[in-house]
Amino acid sequence: MIIWLQFAVLLAAILVGARMKGIGLGVMGMVALAIYIFLFRMRPADPPIDVMLIILAVVTTAATLQAAGGMDYLVRLAEKILRSKPALIVLLGPLVTYMFTLFAGTAHITYSLLPIIAEVSTKKRIRPERALSISVIASHLAITASPISAATAAILTILSGKVELLEILKVCIPATLVGTLAGVAVCWKQGKDLDKDPLFLEKMKDPEFAKSINADTEAAQAPLQPGAKTSVLIFGLAVLLIVLVGAFPDMLPSFGEGLSNLAVDAAGRIKMSAIIELVMLAAAAAIMLLCKTSAASVAKASLFTSGAQAVVSIFGVVWMSATFMQTNTAVIEHTLGDMVRSAPWTFAIALFLLSILLFSQAATTKALMPLGLSLGIIPPHLVAMFPAVNGDFVLPGYPTLLAAINFDRTGSTHIGKYLVNHSFMIPGLVSVSVSVAVGFLLAGILW
Repeated sequence: MIIWLQFAVLLAAILVGARMKGIGLGVMGMVALAIYIFLFRMRPADPPIDVMLIILAVVTTAATLQAAGGMDYLVRLAEKILRSKPALIVLLGPLVTYMFTLFAGTAHITYSLLPIIAEVSTKKRIRPERALSISVIASHLAITASPISAATAAILTILSGKVELLEILKVCIPATLVGTLAGVAVCWKQGKDLDKDPLFLEKMKDPEFAKSINADTEAAQAPLQPGAKTSVLIFGLAVLLIVLVGAFPDMLPSFGEGLSNLAVDAAGRIKMSAIIELVMLAAAAAIMLLCKTSAASVAKASLFTSGAQAVVSIFGVVWMSATFMQTNTAVIEHTLGDMVRSAPWTFAIALFLLSILLFSQAATTKALMPLGLSLGIIPPHLVAMFPAVNGDFVLPGYPTLLAAINFDRTGSTHIGKYLVNHSFMIPGLVSVSVSVAVGFLLAGILW
């Protein structure tokens, strides 16, 4: 059937794009889209403009926070917490990375924490794999609980009028926290202790390696920038305002029924996605003005670069996937309909499998959640399944996974011989599964 040829094109674009890394997924998605349009004569779906704009707005504000020194201030606070109880690093590491991502809306913020987690673990002779693996998974789960993440904005847009932001947060924050704690439980004794690990013991025979491991690496910290604390306060107030507006949508002005657009829905209310963009960029302006941060320094911030790559990737891969789904909706609904209607939770498997390929929670949400609605899955169940879009750890190519592996000098955090038998697999599967199960439980209680 022609659908299998079209699916082969989609799969090839994703696999090649994933190997290219960076903006590879985005540009290869556009190649596949061109094949769909000009060879298969498929009608293109709407490009994911709303998700792209949210990513740009949130990442710009996070980069402004970084340029103002606010990120350095947060990292120092986190470092104090992590070093205060080194014996509990397997618990504190993931909780800190979770809170960081929940606050900032992106997992890229955790790069500065991973080397601290690795060092504290090694100094305490706790196998770094235990803390690093679940810390990375926790940062990914927090994306599906953050009020300002692109993934949350995507599901909010798809379920507009059926579910409010606060209802998503009531389910997803406790569900992903419980999922994280379940991951901590399985990681607590993961692998051999360092003093019994033959690989580590062999490395310790090298005097230079042993000296570097035992050395005090807490470098003298440079003074914080003058506006660092103020920038964190402004960013925090912006996040709080978004949550308040989501909790009390009547606060928003209404313009009467009429033509909808990217900013206003058919009922005349400003869309939540537009609110996130507006508040975030206004917060960025406030940080620049009050903390004397230059626009040039924001553009040079590492978070801004990461965000630009994410926008290109989502642009290509979501537009390609949405076009494939739109063209083949009838076939897919006929194939999956009976199974999903009798057991709605099975749709979570589809979300998980697609997220493995797309390496993006927002892209997976935007590409597949509309299909869930068309299959008749009720919104509370879709919210419960939202954490299932965190399958990006299965293939160990995501930047946070690679960073954790590189920061672990003991070699305990690793990619296995068979690629998928890596350090993140078991904690990831347990955490996501428990999050979805708890999500269904909470959705049943709250709705």
